Amino acid sequence: MAPQISSLSERKVDFDARAAVELLSPPARFAGTSFQNYIPNRSFPSQAEAVAACREYLEAIASAPSGRRGRLSLRRQAPTQGRGIYLDGGFGVGKTHLLGAIYREAPSPKAYLSFVDLVNFVGAIGFERAVQELSRYVLIAVDEFELDDPGETVLVSSLLDRLASVGVNLAATSNTLPDRLGEGRFAAVDFMREIQGLAARFEVVSIDGPDYRHRRLNLADAEADEMRLKEQALAGGETITVDLFEALLAKLAATHPVMYSRLIQGVDLALVEQGATFSSLDAALRFVVLVDRAYETGTSLVVGGVRLEQLFPESFMKGGYRKKFGRALSRLSQLREEAEARLSGLEGDGPADEGAAEAG
Repeated sequence: MAPQISSLSERKVDFDARAAVELLSPPARFAGTSFQNYIPNRSFPSQAEAVAACREYLEAIASAPSGRRGRLSLRRQAPTQGRGIYLDGGFGVGKTHLLGAIYREAPSPKAYLSFVDLVNFVGAIGFERAVQELSRYVLIAVDEFELDDPGETVLVSSLLDRLASVGVNLAATSNTLPDRLGEGRFAAVDFMREIQGLAARFEVVSIDGPDYRHRRLNLADAEADEMRLKEQALAGGETITVDLFEALLAKLAATHPVMYSRLIQGVDLALVEQGATFSSLDAALRFVVLVDRAYETGTSLVVGGVRLEQLFPESFMKGGYRKKFGRALSRLSQLREEAEARLSGLEGDGPADEGAAEAG
């Protein structure tokens, strides 16, 4: 049967609380990450030091008494406080790779999700049920830790307090030091107690180095050749979706963000036509979540009709969410390059040189 072109905006994806719980595992792109295939850049010693710190963290949580074992034992000993490690650094230095490696080697049961998905997960199933679901894990790994508003600050602080108190260990990545979370977004000084409480939960490991994607990142490239990509994908038998930019944004607004992974499930190439500069901050932030899910799952999300440098207005790129938008542009650039290399029958060069083998 010949491959068919469908549309994300016409897909039916209903919210499912059980499905939300099932999503607590590393996405395809990071499922194979390990300490062995992380290649530290010798020019930046902090990368090798981070590997050592992650290994020490794993040894510590493996040797610590487990709250879950304690509750099941006849002695019913009180659980120890959970340990935390926080990988801080810029884009493309391998934070997410190392987080995936921690997850891979940590004792089970364990969970992995992005910070945005953590907030959405709690919002979707309720705080108390989220505590119940997450408290059974030995480790929870949270990628791209950020606090975007006061409500999230209080929510996450309360959640982590509850989880740590029953012995859940936490590992996180971010582009912002934990005592500066929320800076530039809201009156962080009014929530300093919560922010400092979060910082106290983690051992901070800073990782230096350039974004490995920058050697080929060019946001001023010409607009994507959507017709050529579509024809190549059809010839290769790939699953393709084609959506108008505004229709896709409307679909995202009508879909719970925790379900975005399901929205693009099974799609090889997702083409977006008639792209334009965002005017709505909310729409742009929802699109960033979709970009993250596409990047993680390996769906080639390609936006046509606009150069990447024009996608987010200057005010967005200089505002409090600039790191989110910067990450999205970096990932969109890589997704387009991967699609073009794959569809032209070429082997992608990948991030095999020194530096992070995969980036966050």
